[in-house]
Amino acid sequence: MNKRGPIVIIEDDIDDQEFLGQAFEKLQYPNEIIFFADGEQALQYLTETSIEPFIIFSDINMPKLNGIELRSKVHENEDLRMKSIPFLFFSTAAEQQHVVEAYSKSVQGFFIKPFDFNEMVVMIKNIVEYWQSCVSPNYVK
Repeated sequence: MNKRGPIVIIEDDIDDQEFLGQAFEKLQYPNEIIFFADGEQALQYLTETSIEPFIIFSDINMPKLNGIELRSKVHENEDLRMKSIPFLFFSTAAEQQHVVEAYSKSVQGFFIKPFDFNEMVVMIKNIVEYWQSCVSPNYVK
């Protein structure tokens, strides 16, 4: 896990992108924040670049390649799997079927986006700080 790598956010809703961007801006993490509007764009980035992201936040319902399909492709790709990139779902709702499906694909978390800005900031802070403290299989002292 590359704790200094970019934070990838896959979100097709422009308003949600802006809201998340403001929350990350307030937290002032040194990581670059990279937005993708759909899963296909994100998968292309993940497979065609040598950059190793720190965390992936993905919406579920997106055009072209939805979040569950994207997670499957990331999990099935040995090179991406070995990078130990935390993959989290960040959705406006949590249908039971989606949650079960997500965890069956070894997702590392499923979160419902708060509508309140301060709650969003606290949630993101908790998530990022957890993963900053976590040791991954490719950890080297």
